[in-house]
Amino acid sequence: MSKRTDTIKSLFTAPQSSALSADNMPAALPRVSSGSVRSLKDSFSEVEKENEELRERIASGAVILEIDPSLVDPSPLADRFRDQDDSSFEALKQSIAQRGQEVPILVREHPEAKGRYQSAYGHRRVRATRELGISVKAILRSLSDEALVVAQGLENAPREDLSFIERASFAMHIEDAGHSRSVVQDALSVDRAEASKLLAVARSVPAEVIQAIGKAPKVGRGRWQSFAELIKDSAALKRVRAAIAEPKFAERETDARFLAAFSAATRPSRGEPSKGSDEKPIFSVSGEKIAHVRQAERELKLTIDKNVSTTFAAFLVDQLPALFDAFSKKSSGQESTEA
Repeated sequence: MSKRTDTIKSLFTAPQSSALSADNMPAALPRVSSGSVRSLKDSFSEVEKENEELRERIASGAVILEIDPSLVDPSPLADRFRDQDDSSFEALKQSIAQRGQEVPILVREHPEAKGRYQSAYGHRRVRATRELGISVKAILRSLSDEALVVAQGLENAPREDLSFIERASFAMHIEDAGHSRSVVQDALSVDRAEASKLLAVARSVPAEVIQAIGKAPKVGRGRWQSFAELIKDSAALKRVRAAIAEPKFAERETDARFLAAFSAATRPSRGEPSKGSDEKPIFSVSGEKIAHVRQAERELKLTIDKNVSTTFAAFLVDQLPALFDAFSKKSSGQESTEA
């Protein structure tokens, strides 16, 4: 084999004696920390979220405006009571004065008054900005009557400061305005059974009695249902109306006003003629019906409600001697004081 042939063969078979220089190798890609990648991904997600919200706002025709609060009329359906002692409103007003209005209200163009607006929610923010003499921030949307009611309810329903009787009254206002029961359910986020209970109470208690009592935030559905049941008796309702007409009634705090009205419905007034046979329900402190008593001229019959545990009757019988003894001591003390 010739020398030339051996040389050519060695080019393909001989191992490479030295590595390529660093100048001939491709540069390594810089390492990026996983935290930086995650941060960049989150930033893109936030941007996309904001863009999606903007697209939805544009699609729905929503526009954020700063308008004169005197041009904003409330929704035709009231969803909360304006209490005499409205400390929460003063706190809201002070917050807006110090930090500005952080959450806009929702309005539509007034269907009957050109150049004016009608609010779905944010009535207290309108009132606060009006008293402060500043513009109110509002989202303007095209809303039907039904959409206005639903938006109003969905904004306020989850709030803890909206009491049972306020929600009940709002449900009645919705239905009285001609909307279907399903609109009541959607606006208050309740099922049909709960909507029926709200409406039953609102329709059983006269409006002037509800207004006199106020929002009563600590009084739940059970006690309002018990109160509604009690004042089905005309004599009980008459006593309640007499109680709320007293000057001192309005001076009480709203929950105390409910208790005073409930007490008037439960206990007959002095000098009120008793009936030959009078039956009255008895409720627990929480408002659950536990028994009813039928009183005639010479006897009293107590009947435990069927929903109450049978062991309660045995417990009551065991407690009667101690109850009678306590009553006797109290009666003796009153007699000696009067003497």
